[in-house]
Amino acid sequence: MRAARLMSLVLLLQARGRMTAAELSGELEVSERTVHRDVLALSEAGVPVYADRGRGGGYRLLDGYRTRLTGLDRAEAEALFLSGVPEALREMGLGEVAATARLKASAALSPGLRDAPATAAQRFHLDAPGWFVSERPPPAALAPLARAVWGDHPITAVYRRPVRDGTAAPATAAGRPEADRRPMEPYGLVLKAGVWYLATRFAIYRVDRFGEIEIHSDRRFERDETFDLAAFWSERAARFAGSLLAERVVVRLSPAGHRLLPIFADPAALGEALASAGEPDGQGWVTIRLPVESLEVAFGQILRFGPEAEVLGPPALRARFADAATRLRDLYG
Repeated sequence: MRAARLMSLVLLLQARGRMTAAELSGELEVSERTVHRDVLALSEAGVPVYADRGRGGGYRLLDGYRTRLTGLDRAEAEALFLSGVPEALREMGLGEVAATARLKASAALSPGLRDAPATAAQRFHLDAPGWFVSERPPPAALAPLARAVWGDHPITAVYRRPVRDGTAAPATAAGRPEADRRPMEPYGLVLKAGVWYLATRFAIYRVDRFGEIEIHSDRRFERDETFDLAAFWSERAARFAGSLLAERVVVRLSPAGHRLLPIFADPAALGEALASAGEPDGQGWVTIRLPVESLEVAFGQILRFGPEAEVLGPPALRARFADAATRLRDLYG
């Protein structure tokens, strides 16, 4: 642990030039007293670290000194390519590896480019979860699954079956939802809107449904080199979104309602809805077939259009809107 910290201290000074003990303390997450001891240990080991006294002083390396400790190992090189998603790295247990990789990369830059990482960080930040999502810790299974993914190690895991068709999953005698214990070859991890998923060669699993995980670290599975995680996820996500849109409703939209369609409709339904639009009538209104998850969901979606949408079918949904319109008239009448 101390050896890694000493290396980080040297790389920080090499990348940034002069740094105060307080600055080093903050970067290394240790006390200033520990920083002073580490600097002394480096000096005794022959690393030319010097202290500049007075205002603006701090520690620096001898001009021209370059450490040869900048080579990235495999874990650091892989983590470096994920450095744009720091929260995801921390949740997978790779935050420290990524920090070391960034330091090594910064130390290898020429002096004129050493501000490039900070410049980029001030101009782009990725915040993956949606708005109004409460803070929650990452799933307990995430870190072990990440280790298995990184090492291509097969696993045997307990996976709780999801609820289907609005009914609870079967329960064990102890009253807990039934779970499967199954072997898996973990190909990759996907973070979607704050929720983690595990991809195997042919399936997707929610990480928060995993229970006990046994990593077979003495073995490696043979990865299909043609597997493309991004393409696999896109195809499965599109298939899943499409499977949810089981109902179709017929809606007549005013010109204003037609403009609101991309805002209020489900993104997975938009293409089919736009393609189904007929020619505008004499008032500029168009009729579309809108894919929806259910008539209950459709009621909430179409209600947002206000008087810019008229439901033509199915009859049950039209009757519900007629009832809602009557109640609104009475409420505001």
